[in-house]
Amino acid sequence: MKISQKGLYALQALMMLTRRYSQGAIRIRDIAYEEDLPEKFLELILLELKNARIVESVRGAKGGYQLRRAPEEIRLSEIIRLIDGPLAPFGDADQLRSLIDRDADHRALFQVFLDVRDAAAKILENTTLADLMDRGPAGSRRRGGKKKKSETSVLPMVVHAGGKEGHD
Repeated sequence: MKISQKGLYALQALMMLTRRYSQGAIRIRDIAYEEDLPEKFLELILLELKNARIVESVRGAKGGYQLRRAPEEIRLSEIIRLIDGPLAPFGDADQLRSLIDRDADHRALFQVFLDVRDAAAKILENTTLADLMDRGPAGSRRRGGKKKKSETSVLPMVVHAGGKEGHD
């Protein structure tokens, strides 16, 4: 599975909004600071999430962004598909099924790819933002404080567009 830097930033921002769900709207500046994300890029990501009805914006002195739905209703698969497209590392499920049907010599290989895709999709479709908060330290760590750079780890599955390091 591939996830872009943009996808990782979106997930990090949504996790922060999940942690602070009961506090109402959070300013972009505060999300960017707490999650150590580039503010201008975060604005674009949040707008995309707003257009997809995952978050909503609140105007005024207490304005900012908040989750539009409860964290229990927002699945990781929805977010990743929105930001990065299909979950499959080797094409979407329909393409793989077509290859299995058409290419007898490589059917077993394409079936493995489909099995990997299906397993990843099942996990992501059955994991919500609320589930992430229940998984340990990430849900209870640093309330309101900025994390240190050493806390951030880039996963091997993160793919940087054009071979560049992020969008700072």
